[in-house]
Amino acid sequence: MRTKQGFPALFVVVLAAVVISAAPCGPTFAAQSSGYHLIKKVPLGGDGFWDYLGIDPEGRHLFISRATHVMVVDADTYEVVGDIPDTQGVHGIAVAPEFGRGFVSDGRAAQVTIFDLKTLKTTGTAKTAEGPDGIIYDPGSKRVFTFNGRSGSSTAIDAKSGDVVGTFDLGGDPEFAAADGQGHVYNNLEDKSIVLEIDSKNLKILNRWPLAPCESPSGMAIDTEHRRLFIGCHNKLMAVIDADNGKIVTTVPIGEGVDANRFDPGTQLAFASTGDGTLTAVHEDSPDKYTVVDNVQTQRGARTMEVDPKTHNVFTVTAEFGPMPTDVKPGERRRPPMIPGSFTLLVFGQ
Repeated sequence: MRTKQGFPALFVVVLAAVVISAAPCGPTFAAQSSGYHLIKKVPLGGDGFWDYLGIDPEGRHLFISRATHVMVVDADTYEVVGDIPDTQGVHGIAVAPEFGRGFVSDGRAAQVTIFDLKTLKTTGTAKTAEGPDGIIYDPGSKRVFTFNGRSGSSTAIDAKSGDVVGTFDLGGDPEFAAADGQGHVYNNLEDKSIVLEIDSKNLKILNRWPLAPCESPSGMAIDTEHRRLFIGCHNKLMAVIDADNGKIVTTVPIGEGVDANRFDPGTQLAFASTGDGTLTAVHEDSPDKYTVVDNVQTQRGARTMEVDPKTHNVFTVTAEFGPMPTDVKPGERRRPPMIPGSFTLLVFGQ
């Protein structure tokens, strides 16, 4: 997500709802619409591009990365209620509620900022390898894992003490990750199009599973009850993976420029947010049957998101953009300039 942070895709893809079934058994989902629609558009303003969002469901805080700091928004009123400063090159936010702590991956500073979930005050830092990007909390090992893009590694941090447990090589370019709470962490390697299964207690890679036909995997989410991984692929697919053996259960179509996936156990919906302005909702009819029930229009550039497990609302952010600079060289990756003050929170609900 380093090179794609806040970069909007240029195409809008409208996908018809489809049903992909790998088994005839299990409950069905009759409705052909998720019911999700825009319920609130909240101008937040401020400078800086963005990356991941995070949420503290109990504390009712939504965390939004903003390049050098983290905006904190009330998840119910949508008002800005705080800020976590000096998080240089911030990518993501993870929370460990049992320890009352939050963790921010500071990409440019090669560290994690640790903060108090109640006061939002910084309480310490932990050193990582170069380029920490994706970050998750694993309740199985009580550790926070960063996935370090520039060094192709992962750093494990004890969530209680804030001490670094170790850093280990991944053998590729890591993207987002998920934890099953049973001692396994999973991570996408974007350049290899594989998923890693990691022993989160011993910091060892157990398996490397190929993802074909999925290409360039980015976002990841997990259904821990049914042992399914949901992986966003840049060839406009969401791959559903068996978390025990790495086999692909099925794939479903999504929009262009995916960067985040989430799963809501309360609604049995898996989501993919894409830069073309599409939020795809996929219902888990059974562990082997998945229905694309909606492609909700968001806004160009709204490629990362978070789901509130309490209200089931989906949060995403984006901005308005000016024209691409005329001095862009062939092959150069640059984003169009963000129009000042246009940064906006979009809230979708049923």
